[in-house]
Amino acid sequence: MDAATAPHRIPPEMPQYGEENHIFELMQNMLEQLLIHQPEDPIPFMIQHLHRDNDNVPRIVILGPPASGKTTIAMWLCKHLNSSLLTLENLILNEFSYTATEARRLYLQRKTVPSALLVQLIQERLAEEDCIKQGWILDGIPETREQALRIQTLGITPRHVIVLSAPDTVLIERNLGKRIDPQTGEIYHTTFDWPPESEIQNRLMVPEDISELETAQKLLEYHRNIVRVIPSYPKILKVISADQPCVDVFYQALTYVQSNHRTNAPFTPRVLLLGPVGSGKSLQAALLAQKYRLVNAQDPWAAGQQGTHLPPFSAVPDSLLMKVLSQRLDQQDCIQKGWVLHGVPRDLDQAHLLNSLGYNPNRVFFLNVPFDSIMERLTLRRIDPVTGERYHLMYKPPPTMEIQARLLQNPKDAEEQVKLKMDLFYRNSADLEQLYGSAITLNGDQDPYTVFEYIESGIINPLPKKIP
Repeated sequence: MDAATAPHRIPPEMPQYGEENHIFELMQNMLEQLLIHQPEDPIPFMIQHLHRDNDNVPRIVILGPPASGKTTIAMWLCKHLNSSLLTLENLILNEFSYTATEARRLYLQRKTVPSALLVQLIQERLAEEDCIKQGWILDGIPETREQALRIQTLGITPRHVIVLSAPDTVLIERNLGKRIDPQTGEIYHTTFDWPPESEIQNRLMVPEDISELETAQKLLEYHRNIVRVIPSYPKILKVISADQPCVDVFYQALTYVQSNHRTNAPFTPRVLLLGPVGSGKSLQAALLAQKYRLVNAQDPWAAGQQGTHLPPFSAVPDSLLMKVLSQRLDQQDCIQKGWVLHGVPRDLDQAHLLNSLGYNPNRVFFLNVPFDSIMERLTLRRIDPVTGERYHLMYKPPPTMEIQARLLQNPKDAEEQVKLKMDLFYRNSADLEQLYGSAITLNGDQDPYTVFEYIESGIINPLPKKIP
């Protein structure tokens, strides 16, 4: 056969290196910047872009109606993410910018800033060192579709857009009790968020334009504009209800901005399922293998051991176990399609041995199931020695008393054996959780297809960023 048409043998290290170092996303971001800025000499521009290393810094837009709490959420996110907050007020107060001076003069006259001038202010501010290195959060900008389009034309692209939403009646009531600390800019409320310190209480001020009529007019204008702004941010926008405690809104917003969007990067799943005996690992592995054509590394048929009777993994020495796994995971279908592994590693030594051989999972799931549920699942299992049919005394009882009388229990399902295996798992689980820091923990004590949906979501979507 012609070598040019033969199937390509891709070394397993190549896709793994690309995934671990985000090569696809790196090249995609660099290409985007080249097309946006169109430098005369692309090479120095790309070198400078790589030196900046800021593709993953926060770039967030927070929008919402008056009194929705967007400024409070924006300030909390800034403190948590150590990013720069950009508001209309602090943009026009820049004393070293001629553009800000002109914008401030117009704002004092008209209580508004022309869109072209506002976008120019944003462009100047985002070019400063702190925004480049630490990221930025735009609070309440853009307000109109014109502003959104002008911002996009300059190549300013947020990674996450949050829109807060609440009923108008709630917002009007909330706005009437708003108070502002002139020293810190923190926003308080006479009913929902009153500061305990008397010093802060005494200096709080009532903001302008918070009457019921003025708030209603602002809400009308907001609703008129936001429906034309939202289409500018497909796939990166999340609506969060502001009609709940502010802390809950913040944690929902924080979870979203720490998430990564799906990309078109090639991805070969290497899935590791961990959990105590009876947590449903085997079923989930089978479902994943069936739907996504992954190789089920626990399946002796898939492992090339058809017709043989292997001892359970717990009875196999680590060296022999890893030799069998290596032979299977090195095969071309595992490299091209990916694999799902369960039952191994059982402890930290096996996990380190697995990693040293180059079999690093890119998705790890811990299935948590309470002790009582596992005992119920396993100790009530029975088998009919005549037909081979499997039963469960609670979930799938035998249809007749005759069948029930002859049912047998597998010795491994005895209560003592189950307790022993669970103790062994939990003795090592803390070390495994520490090793696999990006692992996703799931509640395995629910419908198996619900668990599968969570696992599926964890595989399809990028892992959330770990921000201290």
